[in-house]
Amino acid sequence: MAFSWNQKLYEEILAQFKPPHPRTRACRITDSRYQALWRSVEEIYYEHPWGPYEGSKDELKKDLAYRQEKLLERRQHVLFHGEAIQQAIDDVAQAGGGRVEIPAGLWYTGALELRSHVELHLEDGARLCFIRNKSNVFYPLRYTRWEGVECMNFSPFIYAAGAEDISITGQGTLDGQADEFNWMPWKFGYFGEPEQEQQRQRLFQAGAEGIPVRQRIFADDVSTLRPPFIQFYNSKDIRITGVHIVNSPFWEINPVLCENVWIKGVHIETDLYNNDGIDPESSRNVLIEDCYFLTGDDCIAIKSGRNEDGRRIGVPTANVIIRHNRFANGHGGITLGSEISGGVHDVFAAGNHFDSPNLDYPIRFKTNAMRGGTLENVYVKDSVVNKARLAVVHADFFYEEGHAGENLPQLDNITLDGFWTAEGGSIDAKYAFYLKGFADAPIENITFRDMKLEGVKGEAVLENVHALTFENVTINGKRQPDRLVDIGSDGQVR
Repeated sequence: MAFSWNQKLYEEILAQFKPPHPRTRACRITDSRYQALWRSVEEIYYEHPWGPYEGSKDELKKDLAYRQEKLLERRQHVLFHGEAIQQAIDDVAQAGGGRVEIPAGLWYTGALELRSHVELHLEDGARLCFIRNKSNVFYPLRYTRWEGVECMNFSPFIYAAGAEDISITGQGTLDGQADEFNWMPWKFGYFGEPEQEQQRQRLFQAGAEGIPVRQRIFADDVSTLRPPFIQFYNSKDIRITGVHIVNSPFWEINPVLCENVWIKGVHIETDLYNNDGIDPESSRNVLIEDCYFLTGDDCIAIKSGRNEDGRRIGVPTANVIIRHNRFANGHGGITLGSEISGGVHDVFAAGNHFDSPNLDYPIRFKTNAMRGGTLENVYVKDSVVNKARLAVVHADFFYEEGHAGENLPQLDNITLDGFWTAEGGSIDAKYAFYLKGFADAPIENITFRDMKLEGVKGEAVLENVHALTFENVTINGKRQPDRLVDIGSDGQVR
């Protein structure tokens, strides 16, 4: 059975988002009472004795001599404004709400925690830099979620918990100051720095054993878990508009257990490791529109918790609209997973432009029998794809652990309607479609309609797919037969 765009539900979701009320109360961090809190701080950061690396990330992986050199510790005194900004946030919140204004200029801070009814506004020309000291002095322990598992770790750079009516606005820049020598070495243990994998597995084991979250402590003397840039936890009525976000150590915008999240006109640019752009996780009513993505991982990744921890909390991500965005660089355009154990349903994507030269998959579903999760009701329409190195649509239940688990995933009711290559373009994709379910958990009810793709090199890979519909699909100038088929484990039509 072919499914179509659910316009009624789409409009119901949009109705949740209304223009905000203007903030009548404002504090500027240049006000005299906040200037009194400015202070000189010694920033600790690292450089390579041979200078910045001139090659790509892939080339760096192969350059053993460069990676084995120990980094040089550097120190500089900076004028630190963190206490002033946090005090302004607290003052505005205590007064009933308002705006904290960051004017043009260079400002240094540590972690910030937003309060209810507070707008953090960065004026054009403002650059808010997050200090590179990897210390709980500047990034205190916070109740957070890291790769889908809850823990006490470094605070996200901008954090909120249990808040409502919070905003980050303006035309200024949020700069995490992460680079290949600061925060990032933990990813692989480059330059003699500790590697994150030991602490990562410790966290996953704590989740599997059900250890209370407040006992899963990753203090700065052991933690190698890079914090996300913006994470709002168990909050609602959130708005992020206009700002530029650069040099994040990890995921960039990660609302967790949130409701009514509106992200509009945000420019995200960090081409490092695990730099997902926007990751709504176990959240409901999310609108992502008019954004620009240049990332070192998935541009948008919809999530809902990992393995036992995700199932313990059991909150799906639902009612997501993704429209009119440009995906300029990234591995996956719109991805569901892999931390998807709580499930996801009702995702709408329309009018998006995928033109990353390194884009592996414009649309991707990542799960397995360890993650599990029910992924259903995903609608994509009226979008342009210029590059897709591997597949335009990719769904593979054999991701990472594959069938080694007892939580069979369910992928059901996925529709792509109006998806085409730009005029005269070639996507250079290995496959148009790569869909591999399990024999005992097939992918079901997939519809490809009104698609025109140029530059596809190979045949589609289809295994264990039930109720696969093709309607008006053209690949490399050849119209495919309209049909409704079931595909078995051998890739053959049943």
